[in-house]
Amino acid sequence: MLKRLTIALALPVALLLTLPAHAAVKASDVIGRSIDGFIRPAYAQLHDRAAALTTSVKTLCAAPSDANLTAARSGFSEAAKAWSSVEIIAFGPIRVGNRFERMLFWPDRKSIGLKQVQAALAAKDPAAADPAQMAGKSVAMQGFGALEYVLFGADAETLAGQDGAYRCSFGAAIAGNIETMSGEVKAEWDDPDGFAKTWSNPAGDNPVYRTGSEAVTELMGVFINGLEMIRDVRLKGFLGNSPDTDKPKQAIYWRSQGTGASLAANLDGIDRLFQSSHLIDALEPDARWIGESIHIQLTNGVAAATSASGPIDKVLADTGRRKQLEHFALVTSSLSNLFGTRLSGEFGLTAGFSSLDGD
Repeated sequence: MLKRLTIALALPVALLLTLPAHAAVKASDVIGRSIDGFIRPAYAQLHDRAAALTTSVKTLCAAPSDANLTAARSGFSEAAKAWSSVEIIAFGPIRVGNRFERMLFWPDRKSIGLKQVQAALAAKDPAAADPAQMAGKSVAMQGFGALEYVLFGADAETLAGQDGAYRCSFGAAIAGNIETMSGEVKAEWDDPDGFAKTWSNPAGDNPVYRTGSEAVTELMGVFINGLEMIRDVRLKGFLGNSPDTDKPKQAIYWRSQGTGASLAANLDGIDRLFQSSHLIDALEPDARWIGESIHIQLTNGVAAATSASGPIDKVLADTGRRKQLEHFALVTSSLSNLFGTRLSGEFGLTAGFSSLDGD
């Protein structure tokens, strides 16, 4: 499970970061650019794709067919990529009401969600197919993991015919729940008096961020914790030290063949957030290489993950494509050093992070 990043601050209490004299960058500006340049647009995209997903599943339910099943599955893949891009923002409104876990209960090492979804399908539980009751069900049944099984798991082909009526209603309830949550989170980030205001206006009377350094520490935590999650949980959860230790069915979105696309979207989200923040503007000229290297490495990581798209078992069985995943691991390790040591050091931050436990 992901824990909150802990960074020991070597900064004096101030609203300006302790940076080179020529680059007196306000923390509030850095955070404001991050919100307007990435977070709000990313959640808007998620909400749009979630709405399209709901529509496609409801269309499938109303008119079961192979074509409509294909469209619903495509809608799932697009919404899952949008979530993968913004899920690095693991704080703020997404944490209210367990939304983060409800969106994606993963990793599910004990297959809790899988068993609950299978049980609901077997019993044709009417509560699970009721949109009004979905938000009160187990968190493991409410999000992308559950919907992936409904659309791509065992017997999902029944969705193309009348025999899949209950299964489709269940899927529509999950899709609608994802749409509702994404809309709520978007609205809360858009609220001019909401969390965005709290984060971008650090002050002594701010209940969450008293100083500019605390606000920027939250941003740095997105990069550092996000990379650790992507590499150590997402990638190493299925990529072994050798081909005979790979576990393709432990990969996220393996049923929908979306593993590589999700990993690529994770890094793309980090890159878009980093570029939007303009943190590079706060560096001395002779340290600008750090920001440039970060962007290059993120671009390389996205390319490596994209080249590993498709059925993950076939990717792992292909020596050349598997090497792309190994390269992806090296890129994320390099990025962890660039963010956690190089960039943090330039900002006077000492990153002491071990954000993953063994649960």
